[in-house]
Amino acid sequence: MATNSGNTQPYNILVVGQGGRLQFEAILFAASLRANSPDFAGRLVVAEPQNGPLWQNDPGIRGDDTHELLKRLNVEVVPFESRHFGQSYPYGNKIEALFALPKNEPFVFFDTDTLITGDLTQVPFDFERPTASLRREGTWPEIQLYGPGYTATWKSLYDRFGLVFESSLDTAWPDEFWRRYLYFNAGFFFYKCPHVFGQRFLDYALAIRDDPPAELVCQELDPWLDQVTLPLVIHSLGGGRETLPAGLLDGDITCHYRLLPLLYARESQHVVDVLEKVTAPNWIKKVLKKYDPMKRMIYQGRGHKVRALFDQNNLPRKEQAVRNTIKRNGFWMR
Repeated sequence: MATNSGNTQPYNILVVGQGGRLQFEAILFAASLRANSPDFAGRLVVAEPQNGPLWQNDPGIRGDDTHELLKRLNVEVVPFESRHFGQSYPYGNKIEALFALPKNEPFVFFDTDTLITGDLTQVPFDFERPTASLRREGTWPEIQLYGPGYTATWKSLYDRFGLVFESSLDTAWPDEFWRRYLYFNAGFFFYKCPHVFGQRFLDYALAIRDDPPAELVCQELDPWLDQVTLPLVIHSLGGGRETLPAGLLDGDITCHYRLLPLLYARESQHVVDVLEKVTAPNWIKKVLKKYDPMKRMIYQGRGHKVRALFDQNNLPRKEQAVRNTIKRNGFWMR
């Protein structure tokens, strides 16, 4: 596990690496961690789903060159089995991958589409009080005209698992406004034991998927199941909002960019500079150029054409508007 210069106990880092886009994002993640957090001395684990009956095609990392590059970046590729999700819900990888880590060792999970832009060892994680990313929009539930509102929908889930709903509310926001309710993006989360967190996450997710409360009858759970479940898990384990100082994760130290066109469109110049610096060495470039969106966005300059479409200090309020502008100009890639 990691030793660090901050006041946090040692921990492991977990990302999921799957064949295709995620394996190249895992390279970016590892390269940015090594460049910007050189004092992180612990395990960086890329969990790799193994082929099996729940996958139409082998989901594993492809190419000896990617394996060799990850090894050079001091990444451990660890296999895990898909027993409950697989092809039908690949976001479930982040749940099942937790069991690839050792029990009783604190962990931080990151989505692969994350850049480390500062010194991660300075983040004072409190592994007794988990939280997750607050960089999100009110994407779920989608309230129907004659359906239950936010309160009834969320309360039905807390009641299902015997949790105290009222203590999860942020009463600074009005009733029936989405920010009043505990809701995260699942781009990062952490806890003191991956197996305890993973089992709770799995149990709750399967219960919601297979036997949802009646209040969810009009609600989509694909692709939202992990983000619906995550606040319930965090609340049940004694966590909540803002158990970390603001401005570090999803701020000065990490950037969950989601997709490269969105990174160039809306992130700070520092994030763009980090991306282009860590991808510049030839031994990294020769692998990343095999993935067409990275070749075109980073190495052929398309990203800067995207960036020129926007005023980064006056971006559209909704992400969909950003996406639409990029698509309208013919620069969208994923």
